[in-house]
Amino acid sequence: MTPEREQHLLAEIDRLRVENDLLREKISEILRRLYDKKSETIDSSQLQLLLDPDSAKKASAVDPADQGPAAEPTPAKRCSPRKARDISHLEIRETFLISDEVTADPENFREIDRVSTDRYDYQPAVIFISRLTRPVHVRIGDPDAVPMKAPAPPSLGLGANPRLVAYVLAGKYCNHLPYYRQQGILQRRHGVNFPRNTFCHWTNVVADVCEPLYKLIHAGLLKSGNLQADETPIRFLNPGKGKCSTGFLWVIHAPRNGIKGDILYQWHPSRKTACLDDLLGDYQGFLQTDAYAAYDSWISNRDGIILVACWAHARRKFHEAFKAGHVLAAAPLATIQQLYRIETVLRQAHAQPEARADARKERVAPLLQILKADLITLRRRPEVLPKSSLGKAIDYTLGLWDKLNVYVNHGGIEIDNNWVENGVRPTAVGKKNWLFMGGETTGQRSAIIYTLVECARRHGHDPEVYLADILERLPSMTNQDDLGALLPSRWQPANAAYTPAKGPTLSTCGV
Repeated sequence: MTPEREQHLLAEIDRLRVENDLLREKISEILRRLYDKKSETIDSSQLQLLLDPDSAKKASAVDPADQGPAAEPTPAKRCSPRKARDISHLEIRETFLISDEVTADPENFREIDRVSTDRYDYQPAVIFISRLTRPVHVRIGDPDAVPMKAPAPPSLGLGANPRLVAYVLAGKYCNHLPYYRQQGILQRRHGVNFPRNTFCHWTNVVADVCEPLYKLIHAGLLKSGNLQADETPIRFLNPGKGKCSTGFLWVIHAPRNGIKGDILYQWHPSRKTACLDDLLGDYQGFLQTDAYAAYDSWISNRDGIILVACWAHARRKFHEAFKAGHVLAAAPLATIQQLYRIETVLRQAHAQPEARADARKERVAPLLQILKADLITLRRRPEVLPKSSLGKAIDYTLGLWDKLNVYVNHGGIEIDNNWVENGVRPTAVGKKNWLFMGGETTGQRSAIIYTLVECARRHGHDPEVYLADILERLPSMTNQDDLGALLPSRWQPANAAYTPAKGPTLSTCGV
């Protein structure tokens, strides 16, 4: 065998070995995605052990003759007491049980104490007929007078009151129950059979009536100057093709200085860059997204928009590399963990944007300089292959480095866009149950209701109560009324005691 042939075979063996390692890594990644837990939590002590193995070594034994100071007894670890439940808001329905002897001769007994036993109880919802009767009157002695009756109050014309409509919508968009399941539940438990197309009709009407509120939320978000954006695929029924096609719910969210703000969903049958024309319009300000190329393409011909990258996506790349067995990913993970700890402290302190920016410049900027130098050094190491998960994580992070650093100098920007991804979660849970949208138009109607429900939730309201109240008030409103008062950010119920529909109240009884 000639030396040239030998060198060629050795090079081929090295190439196959590298290819084999990459294929094994891909198989391991597929198996992890199928069977491993989804959580990305890593114990900090585990990272410390990889970064500093000597810290785990046992200290050398002392001289047996030197007994040393007596060890203090270690106090037993006490479990923290369970936090008491807050039940102050629950109604108390009291029942008195009096012995037969006292009931028969009450005058010969006096009460000296009471023994009360509290138990949680539940009363199922009740569907009933709400009948509105308007008597027709005619003036006595005037047979030619026009009969009079009270005018009917404005309504949505759905054949059901807002509380029942809100209950059904909350069942689908909050509890993720498809309409066919709700139809079966109402029929079995209440003996009332609502056709599913009735529920669909209610959804269409509610979406059309609430569209002005949806547009107000959209306009407010575009004025915020700080948005997070994401998109999620959802299948919809395409009758023309006889099968399901894939559409997308695009989502934008405006953080409110360390807490969740308003969120908006918009339906499009595709994931094209042109969808951002309707979603963002003439928006100017910061836009925090993942690395989807459509955002870069959309802002290429626009001024006044600064793209911000997400550290959660960068961390996820290193987490996948760490799970694949790349021990060198521990150092970047540990540094990113420090970044998140700083953000946690700022969030818990309710720091204002100026304070957040100052703290980040002082504490985060030096960490990022160290992280960048470490990544460049790792990238040059021969064992870090470009197509390996660690190599891809390093290239991903360095390629977005400037966008990842924008948040350091601007206190109003978050370290990641997890909050907008949390807004995607309800739709992800829902589509596992209802599987697909009914059609292209159904997608936007669902987007309107999702927007109102999730905004109400983020402002601390019960979505069912909120929907029932605004559906009762919207039909009687005119152009002269302040529609903004019904926005989730400003909403106050017309009646402070407004609650979802209840059954008849049980009266106190004595035996």
